[in-house]
Amino acid sequence: MQLYVAHGAPNPRRVLMFLVEKGITGINLVNLDLNAHEHQGQAYRAKSPLAKVPALELDDGRVLTETRAICTYLEGLYPEPNLMGTTFEERAFIEMADRRVEFYLFGGIANVVRHTHPGLAPLEQPQFPEFGQAQVAKVREVAAWFDHVLERQPWIAGERFTIADITAFCAIEFARLMKFQPGREGLPALQAWRDRVAERPSASVK
Repeated sequence: MQLYVAHGAPNPRRVLMFLVEKGITGINLVNLDLNAHEHQGQAYRAKSPLAKVPALELDDGRVLTETRAICTYLEGLYPEPNLMGTTFEERAFIEMADRRVEFYLFGGIANVVRHTHPGLAPLEQPQFPEFGQAQVAKVREVAAWFDHVLERQPWIAGERFTIADITAFCAIEFARLMKFQPGREGLPALQAWRDRVAERPSASVK
């Protein structure tokens, strides 16, 4: 299998962290230079029609895109250590937590960064700075909610580390580009959680 990634991009980082957490090796990594628009070339679009990373090319030539779908496939191949739930009930609650992070926290952060950061201008045309700035308050609101969640439980989805923690960690790290750090925002539980995740070996992959 081949995994197409892009150094520094948050969604590929989610899959790379997932690989490390599960101890998966033997997948060939292909790094695409987003600034050089390698992801928009005809050869890559044949694999990922929307020109998005990551993408996992299977041994039979089929290609999986979308981070969550790739992780689901890998969880099926390598069930342990489990990161997505062992029963239908646990899977549902972990997915709920992961979707909340992805849609409401990660999505808001991405909107801010893509539309306000000058370094993203070549990749996000047109940029809408006013829209990006309007998302800052929403990010703070959702982050505060997750801070309250983490006051009651050690991990994003409950009592153990899961894929939801990977998604949230990559989101918070990406938020540095909007100069957002939980501790400085008065969110101590979220900051303490972030620091614990940062100590894991998987956090070193980017």
